[in-house]
Order: sequence, then structure tokens, then C-alpha cells
Amino acid sequence: MPPLSDSVVAALRSAGCVFAEDEAELILSTARTPDEVTAMVDRRVSGLPLEHVLGWARFHGLRIVVEPGVFVPRRRTEFLVDQAVARARGAALVVDLCCGSGAVGAALAAALGGPELHAADIDPAAVRCARRNVAPFGGHVHQGDLFEALPDALRGRVDVLTANVPYVPTHEVGLLPPEARDHEPLVALDGGADGLDVLRRVTAEAPRWLAPGGCLLVETSERQAPAAVEAFARGGLTATLAASDELYANVVIGTRPPRAA
Repeated sequence: MPPLSDSVVAALRSAGCVFAEDEAELILSTARTPDEVTAMVDRRVSGLPLEHVLGWARFHGLRIVVEPGVFVPRRRTEFLVDQAVARARGAALVVDLCCGSGAVGAALAAALGGPELHAADIDPAAVRCARRNVAPFGGHVHQGDLFEALPDALRGRVDVLTANVPYVPTHEVGLLPPEARDHEPLVALDGGADGLDVLRRVTAEAPRWLAPGGCLLVETSERQAPAAVEAFARGGLTATLAASDELYANVVIGTRPPRAA
């Protein structure tokens, strides 16, 4: 009888998992019993995202709890976190909109030394998951539609505002890998006709929430970046674009001008 690891790799490889060896190692290190290994392999072979099988995802050095039905944080989004950290040393108040699992907010809180953290999402499952991930940092999670979810007391005080908005055009959602389109909430994927509907709503209202000199960071695609930068400018923010060829990541950074002296 082959070792358990060999049988797990074989099962994953036969199901088309490209990184079967790596996935097998993660499953074997997470499962507590052989029966649990079998159950996890069966779920993975059926097409469930690996992170939902494991119950966690590695993100910016943290182990983020990921529950079924919640958007899985992507490695490319670590670039957004890095860009925020580079501009926000000493930030006192951080807000993570469209927070999903709360991965971005948790990573920022960890990297910035424990600022006041608020996160928000419209999806109840995401809110429940995010509360687990930001609790170690004293974070607060609110349910609602974008800024409507936030306490009014935060207006004009936010030093760093991240919004990992959905940016897949509606007609392209069906082209996503099955792991995403079948197991992640549509509200976290579908960005409207050109993918920028939610981004435009965020950029229009963000200046009223940012502190003078505060910044908004939003991930987008290379194709959408020029229109996204234009939306930031229309909202009154000074916009720049940062890109990572390694991670295929594009982040628009908008800064609220500081008050005149």
C-alpha cells in the first residue's frame, strides 16, 4: 500500500490540480486524522478551492481564516498592502472596504503596529469571517453597502482606506476559473459592465472620509487602470498607478490633498 502522501498526490493530480504535491503537503499538515485527510481530498477533488478545504489562506505572512462562500484573498493583493504600508507609517486610522475575509485589514494592522481598524462588507458571511481575522488586532467589522456601513465618527479622519472592490466585467464572470465563479460570492467578483461600477462609487465618496493627506488604494486590472485613474481624479484625489509585473498586480493610489497652510 503506497504511503498516504503518495495517494493524496495521485488523487489531486488525477483531478487536475497543477500543484498537487504542494496541496498534498498543506492538506496533510492541516488534517488531524486520516479520515479528515480523506474528506479534505474529496472536497478538493470535487472542485472546492484549496483555501476553503483547508479553512485558511496564507496572506502577507498571516494565516487568514477563510470560510466556505467567502472570497479567497489573492497573492497579488499583497502588493496593495505593500503600497499602503509604504505610504502610511504612523497611520492612526485604517479602513478596509469590501473587506471579504478581512485579510487586507488584518495585514495592515499587523504591519502598521496596531492602528484603529475598521472593516466593512455587504455580505454577512464575509463579515462573520472578517471578525475572526481582525479580532487579534482589536478591529471592528461592520455590515453594509460601502461607506453606509461605517460609523459617522470616522468621516474626515481615515489615514489609509483600502477597497478591494470587485472589478471583473459582468460578461467575463463566466470565464473565471470554476473555483471562483462556483464557490465565491458574485458580489465579490462582478464589477458591472466595464468592471468599474463599485470603484467609481468608492472614489466619488472617499474624499469625505479621508483625512487631509490620507490615501485610498484600489486594485484593478492593467486594462482598466487608465479609466480607474480618471475616476480617482474626478473624485478630487491626486492619483498615481503602481504595478507589479511579478504579481500581475495594478493598484491605483489616490491622495486627498492636505489643507492649505
